[in-house]
Amino acid sequence: MKGPGGYYNSGNALGLIVGLATQIAAAPVGPHEESAVIAAVMDYFAGSHGTVALTLATLVFFCGGEAYHRAWAKPDVPDPTLNRLGDFLSGLGAIGLGIALLLLGDPLLAATSGLLHALGKFGSTFHRPGRPVPVWPTAWPDPFRSAVLASRLPAVVATTVALGQALPVVWSGESFAALIMPLTLLGCYLLWTKADLLLFGVGSKVPRQISTC
Repeated sequence: MKGPGGYYNSGNALGLIVGLATQIAAAPVGPHEESAVIAAVMDYFAGSHGTVALTLATLVFFCGGEAYHRAWAKPDVPDPTLNRLGDFLSGLGAIGLGIALLLLGDPLLAATSGLLHALGKFGSTFHRPGRPVPVWPTAWPDPFRSAVLASRLPAVVATTVALGQALPVVWSGESFAALIMPLTLLGCYLLWTKADLLLFGVGSKVPRQISTC
């Protein structure tokens, strides 16, 4: 967990496991329970074009997290080639996520969590640290890392709103299940944001200059 890869993939695994468990828990219980569980699993990973795109995007994100993990395995400084590979794979994953969100009917998050995120990751892939970016003040944080961080904000707001809407329902006596996914997603975004912050300053004279506690 000393580098961003562990945090990225911890968030990926948390969302995947809880999402799948929630899907299975909602499967009907009866004499054909086993087939219902199998159907729930298949539906979760490949129930529609949108879920297939999301599954592929998640797989690519896991590969990107592993590339970051290997890049930060050295005790001194991250391996720049592997770190850029992690950026590139994350950019591909973000494109897949954007397509999935668009197919699932959420164009706003497709533009932010998908397109803006991909722009930031691909920018970090090809931009060399220390090289000025036109119209971007040199005293400001890296524009591409900042774009990735900014891409998380709309989804965090949407998840927080969903959590706020679920609280009165639970308070009125309904199941706590309505809180599981919003709370899980907020936990995922906390892990992913930690990883985003660790990547600020990579390749500069003062690496890892921005971090959380």
